[in-house]
Amino acid sequence: MSLRISRQLADATLLVGRLLLAWLFLHEGFELATHFDSALAGMAQLGVAAPIAVAVIVLQLAAGAALLVGWLTWLAALALALFCIATAALFHTDFAIRNELLHFEKDLAIAGGLFAFAASGAGAWSVDALLRRHG
Repeated sequence: MSLRISRQLADATLLVGRLLLAWLFLHEGFELATHFDSALAGMAQLGVAAPIAVAVIVLQLAAGAALLVGWLTWLAALALALFCIATAALFHTDFAIRNELLHFEKDLAIAGGLFAFAASGAGAWSVDALLRRHG
């Protein structure tokens, strides 16, 4: 009986973790998409070309949605983890500015959580698990 409760608690924890991480990327992706012109201008100031900026928005929305429902979780989590590492390494390296160091550390911490999902999977309350059961 306690093993069942532990598994249910683990699955609930995985769900909450997925929802929290997905929210971050979906929110940011929607913000960038709904303010597209200013997003492109802001990214251009950072040296990001328009096609890459569009790819970032698509990645955040598509992988964020996949993570949310737990579909192809390993791939979505891996893609977002690598994105976070790239963001940290490319845009948050001026450690003399405390806020930049904090963003660098947060990006790495988020990547760590995403790598854990890439390795562990989404849990029982996910599309991945549903497809395994019925596939």
